[in-house]
Amino acid sequence: SGRTSPCHKRSPLMATAVLRQKNSTFLYEGVDRQGKKVKGETAGKGPALVRAELRKQGINAKKVVKKREVSLGGKKKIKPMDIAVFTRQMATMMKAGVPLVQAFEIVADGLEHPTMKQLVLSLKTEVESGSNFATALSKHPDQFDDLYCSLIEAGEQSGALETMLDRVALYKEKSEQLKQKIKKAMKYPATVVVAAVIVTAILLLKVVPVFQDLFSGFGAELPAFTVFVIGLSDGLQNNFLLIVVCIVAFAIGFSTLKKKSEPFRNALDRLVLKLPIVGDLAFKSTIARYARTLSTTFAAGVPLIDALDACAGATGNVVYRNAVYKVKEDVSTGQQLQFAMRATGVFPAMALQMTAIGEESGALDAMLEKVAIYYEDEVDNAVDGLTSMMEPLIMSVLGVLIGGLIIAMYLPIFQLGQVVG
Repeated sequence: SGRTSPCHKRSPLMATAVLRQKNSTFLYEGVDRQGKKVKGETAGKGPALVRAELRKQGINAKKVVKKREVSLGGKKKIKPMDIAVFTRQMATMMKAGVPLVQAFEIVADGLEHPTMKQLVLSLKTEVESGSNFATALSKHPDQFDDLYCSLIEAGEQSGALETMLDRVALYKEKSEQLKQKIKKAMKYPATVVVAAVIVTAILLLKVVPVFQDLFSGFGAELPAFTVFVIGLSDGLQNNFLLIVVCIVAFAIGFSTLKKKSEPFRNALDRLVLKLPIVGDLAFKSTIARYARTLSTTFAAGVPLIDALDACAGATGNVVYRNAVYKVKEDVSTGQQLQFAMRATGVFPAMALQMTAIGEESGALDAMLEKVAIYYEDEVDNAVDGLTSMMEPLIMSVLGVLIGGLIIAMYLPIFQLGQVVG
């Protein structure tokens, strides 16, 4: 099905994997063959090996020191959207015919983000010292993942770096927009629920006890609803610290399990897909990421087998990650992509049909891009629909919570007024 076998001995994905072994980063200063002073940074297992590698490149290193891990961290964290903006700026510069090193300078001058500026200048130094763009990127794995480096390497090897930068920029922009949409869908209700819990706790801890002292002088039986709310208030006051400790312990335990336990993360992924409204949103966003990643990598000339490898990690869900690995196995035995996808039973009919058309017409990347656009729009519509549906629902919940507490406190007063009347 299209480019199912590598077009050269080592694919871009495999080459970048070799480049990104777990080495330390070293800063060096020295002179090149022309006697010109050079400096930069490179990865290696030790100063002696770094010096030997630099000698092979024609650089006589006078000073080699290990780079501190905090050199790019510290003050302000680099976000994925910063990388997307940087990629778009570089693509624009390269399309305008600006040389790579000069493009780094122009982009760095326009950046207000100090850590991002330092990163761009670090890339410029690497390229000036003789490294290619992909190698320079691979030395910053926290900011540039395997897929990013592989695509840039493919662009450099094919002599179409400006086109590849444009594709990568589009890919990063779409990926980040998709993430922002998902966050938007979850952030609003979560914020309101937390605010409702805090307000309810304040009412139970501070307001209800005042009314309780007032009711103690009535000498009459209180309504059942009022008694229930007073009981809640007493329970919260008596066990406040225990409740807070339990909530904090649950949050820490959940976070730790999610980070360290793969079975727990997998169970969460499966659960998310089964949830009523959130599941549909997760399903559409996963299909969009899969189609966007496969379209971008395949269009870059990455062999289909390696492209599927990159897609597996980009799906963000264990169900689809396993499905893509199964697709990869089937495709590697000579099966067409559409049939391999259909066999997993997790891909929608629209994605299968468009993949089939793409394979038959030889325009798989274009068809997959259409799938990505379709499901990205679906996610957008789902988020808008979810937000508009959640607003009245959340207002109703807030009304019941806050209004219920107020009614419970004033009910005995209303009854007393009727008796006096």
